[in-house]
Amino acid sequence: MMKANQQRYWDALMELGAITDAALPYTRRSFSETFLEGRQWISERMQQLGMVVHVDAAGNLVGRLAGTDKNGAVIAVGSHSDTVPGGGRFDGVAGVVAGLECVASLQERNIKLNHTLEVIDFLAEEPSEWGQSCIGSRGISGHLSEDILRCPHPQTAELLADAIVRMGGRPNALVKRDDIKAFFEIHIEQGCVLENEALPIGVVSAIVGIIRVRIKFKGQAAHAGTTPMHMRSDALLAAAQTACDIRQFAAQMASDKPEHYVVATCGQFNVKPNASNVVPGFAEISVEMRSDHRPSMEALHRQLEQIAAQAAAMNQVTLLSCETVTDTQPVVCAPQLMAHIRDASDSLGLPYKVMPSGAGHDAAFLSHISPSAMIFVPSKGGKSHCAHEWTSAEELTQGISVLIDAIERFDGSAKKLKQSA
Repeated sequence: MMKANQQRYWDALMELGAITDAALPYTRRSFSETFLEGRQWISERMQQLGMVVHVDAAGNLVGRLAGTDKNGAVIAVGSHSDTVPGGGRFDGVAGVVAGLECVASLQERNIKLNHTLEVIDFLAEEPSEWGQSCIGSRGISGHLSEDILRCPHPQTAELLADAIVRMGGRPNALVKRDDIKAFFEIHIEQGCVLENEALPIGVVSAIVGIIRVRIKFKGQAAHAGTTPMHMRSDALLAAAQTACDIRQFAAQMASDKPEHYVVATCGQFNVKPNASNVVPGFAEISVEMRSDHRPSMEALHRQLEQIAAQAAAMNQVTLLSCETVTDTQPVVCAPQLMAHIRDASDSLGLPYKVMPSGAGHDAAFLSHISPSAMIFVPSKGGKSHCAHEWTSAEELTQGISVLIDAIERFDGSAKKLKQSA
C-alpha cells in the first residue's frame, strides 16, 4: 500500500504549478515576484501542517516539524521551487511538494519521528541571472563565497547578496550547518532511462560534477564575397571545430569507460559581427563537461584546452582565453541512505535501478554536510526544462511513498543505534 495520498499530492502540485509567469508557462524564476508568490503558497501549506516556518540566512524557505529527540538532530527533505524560463511543473517543484506530502502522511498515520523533519525549498537551484546555480544549498554547506555574493546582476547591477536579502535571507550571517543527519531529495529523472526500462524508481548512486568553460577566439572580420578562402581568419570556424572535436572526444571516452558517466556539450555561441555576408571576426562559446568520475572530468578539461588551441592554429585565429567559469566535484550518495531507499522500494513491490544523475542537484552540496541520497521517478519522453515535462500522478505517488518509507527506516535505525550505543 502506498504511503502517499495521490490525489492530495497531485492537487497541491498542480496548484503550485499554476503560479507562473502568464506569458511563459511554467515559469517561476528565482528572485522574481512570481517566485515569491509561489513561496508564499508553500509557506502557507507548511503552516497549515503545523510546521514552524522561517527563511534561513541563505534564503532557503524551511518548515520544521519537531521530533521527539530534544537534541535537535534533523532529517531534511526538499528540492527547489524555481524554474528555468519556460520550464515545467515537475523539475524541483515535485520534490518540494513531496516534502509537504511526507508531513501530511506522517500526521494522518499518527507517526511522530525521533528526528526533527525539515522540508526545504532551496533558493535558486537553477542558474540565475548572477551566473550561479544552487545558491541556497551552497549557502548552508559553506560554498557561497564572498566573491559569489558580490557578483552583480548584468542588467541592474544589484549584488547577489542584496538579492538574497530581498528573499528574506541574511548573507552576512551564513553558517555551515552540522545538524542535518540525513538528506533525501526526490526528483524527476529528466532523462528516459527509467521509462525505457519500464522501471518506477531510480536509486541515485552519484551526482555528476560540472566544469563549464568559456572560450574566446579572435579572427579578422572580412567581406564574405571578396576574401578568398585561404586568406580568411574565421573565428567561428575555430569555435565550431572545437565544439565538434570535444563532443567526439567525450563520446569516445564514454565508449571506452562505460562504467563512468561522461558527457560534453557546447550550448552557447556568441558571434560578431553576426552578419550573413561577413567572415566572423570574434566567436565565444561555452562548453560544459559532466561526469561522476573526477579524473574523467579533468581529462576532458585538459583535452578541451588542447582542442581549442589546435583549432585556433589551424584556422589562423587567436585563442584569446579559455576561462573556467564553474568547477564542481562529483559526489557519491550515502550507501546507508541508498540501502534504505532500496529496502523501501522492495517493501512496496517497486523495482528499481541504481543509476547516476547526469544533472546537478541541491543534494550534491548537501552531501558536503550530511549523508545525502536521491530518488528518481520517470520522465515521459525524457523531457525536462520545457513546458511538456511530465510525470504521472501514479509514478510520483510511488516515488514519494518510497521516500516516506526510507525516512521512517532511517529514523528508526538511527534511534536503535542511539539506544544501543
